[in-house]
Amino acid sequence: MLMRAIALLCLTLYLTLWGISPAQADGVDQAKIDSSTQLWETSAHALNEVNCSSCHQAEQTQAFVAQPGVESCQTCHEQAVDTFLLGKHGIRLLEGATPLTPAMARLPMQAAAQDWQMTCNSCHDVHAVNTVQAATDSCLGCHNDTHSLNYQNSRHAELFAADSNLPRPSAAAVSCATCHLPRHEMGTGDNVFTQVNHNNTYTLLPRDRMVKDVCMNCHGAEYSYNSIFDDDLVEANFDAPPTLALESFDLVRAFDARRTDQGTE
Repeated sequence: MLMRAIALLCLTLYLTLWGISPAQADGVDQAKIDSSTQLWETSAHALNEVNCSSCHQAEQTQAFVAQPGVESCQTCHEQAVDTFLLGKHGIRLLEGATPLTPAMARLPMQAAAQDWQMTCNSCHDVHAVNTVQAATDSCLGCHNDTHSLNYQNSRHAELFAADSNLPRPSAAAVSCATCHLPRHEMGTGDNVFTQVNHNNTYTLLPRDRMVKDVCMNCHGAEYSYNSIFDDDLVEANFDAPPTLALESFDLVRAFDARRTDQGTE
């Protein structure tokens, strides 16, 4: 309670310095400010002393910023923002255009999401930093195509539901983000950390890029290739084992048998 009271006091004083009451800040009412503060006080931002002014105050002019953009996130999350800007979700921002909206997409999108703008806080609640929500719910809030909707019927969804614990899913949980925003361990020894590639199109094409960076983290090469190149199975969001049998693996086995003199030509 003390932490929340201090946060509210700091926010009120901060806005007052600029002649803005909390209830006037960009049309946000006091209830919204209270809710955001409550979420923030148990977040990773609060634990790392990232407070209101860290995001809502311009570094150069010290002016109040009602709705911080990706530049604010980039000051701390440089790699995440840089990769986000390279994918379909963020490339328009990188090119200086208006943010992407689901209405611009070629795939079917949820009707209620047509005018949402794709920025960091499209998937992340910036006050709560809830990565469980960002891993699946945020994706399905926009995407309405068959592959996305079938996720809930897949074995991957079962694994995610069984192990999607806050503050973030474990390595055993398989979400939309597991495949489309692959993780990579960086560093050595006691300084190992995980980076997330937020370029949502990186693993889409060529398909074998997803096999290397994602599928083979859990599955063998043959199972992975037979799955990713089966169009019907992809559409069904991998709700069953693959039935496709790529000839390439038979050729490899035959070659290996001849090479080791364990078979006949």
